[in-house]
Amino acid sequence: MDFSFNEVQTMLSDSVEKFIANEYDFESRQKYSASALGYSAEVWMKFAELGWTAIPFSEDDDGFDGGPIESMVMMQQFGRGLVVEPYLANVVMAGGILRRVASKAQKMKWLHPIIAGELQAALALVEPQSRYELADVMTTAEADGDNWLINGQKGVVFNGGNAGLLIVPARTSGDRTSMDGITLFAVGGMADGVSRHRYPTVDGHQAAEIHLRNVSVGNDAVLGNVDDGLSTLEAVIGEATLAVCAEAVGIMRTMTDKTVEYSKNRVQFGVPIGSFQALQHRMVDMLTACEQSYSLLLWASMANADGTDEARRSISALKYHIGTAGQKVGQEAVQLHGGMGVSWDVDIAHYFKRLTAIGQMFGNADWHLDQLAD
Repeated sequence: MDFSFNEVQTMLSDSVEKFIANEYDFESRQKYSASALGYSAEVWMKFAELGWTAIPFSEDDDGFDGGPIESMVMMQQFGRGLVVEPYLANVVMAGGILRRVASKAQKMKWLHPIIAGELQAALALVEPQSRYELADVMTTAEADGDNWLINGQKGVVFNGGNAGLLIVPARTSGDRTSMDGITLFAVGGMADGVSRHRYPTVDGHQAAEIHLRNVSVGNDAVLGNVDDGLSTLEAVIGEATLAVCAEAVGIMRTMTDKTVEYSKNRVQFGVPIGSFQALQHRMVDMLTACEQSYSLLLWASMANADGTDEARRSISALKYHIGTAGQKVGQEAVQLHGGMGVSWDVDIAHYFKRLTAIGQMFGNADWHLDQLAD
């Protein structure tokens, strides 16, 4: 089987890699993360100018017809650079919903500005009681003449504090955990009745808690069909899970490379610590975990690109492995760096924080192991 990238995919990987190396150093990343936005608006516009925000969308939507392979290529490099710009929230999640179910008019209003870098968006998915179950929705939307009144609470909304567009799953029929009865709504981030509490997350990104109190939207805010939003959510979250796993693989490989380099320069007892066989074995284990993770990532990306029956299973297998092997690589990297491994001024600690956060996103290792067993 041929695992090599085609010419376009290779060019895409090289362009992102060069951008990270030349224009996105660790000090800049820390400055962007600490800013009011939590990212750089200038860098985000650069993403749009380079066409990266258009990669997963069809040519009819002003995109480049990319798929899981192209997203994997980009997210790996974003992981290597610890990128804080909200590509996942805007393009993969919110854009993924709009790409699948938005009407032509809705795409003109919301998707095209996202691709152009002019609109920030977020998928307000998680609720306090829902954990990882997409069908567990307490937020309600009730018909009110030609409008809908939305009430509920959403938590850990990535990019929610900056979003001019919130995509809100709400229950329009059925019980709290019914598979049917979930409808997707497009809600203005500053609409009457929307209150947001934004905060930085442990990994240097941004999220928000969002409360919706009698938020009124028209029928033109309904994305797709009423009561039929769950399958779309499942598809988008599967895509998002694959994306963060690709990011994690980039992080794991970078942590391994940095640890090996550090072991060559850190001298103890008159010799580099990399000369100690016990530490060499540990670094070999780190590299092995990286290679296994990359192999699973390739399988999952190809299965999802081809739409095979293994696609959903491959994502759970990959996420389980990332959750376990990623923890192993992160802990070893921190320990082999010694006290430097937990220093705020050293990048290895921030890679570990992001890797730890990814381990909990869209289902932790235990949850995905249960999905495989089912």
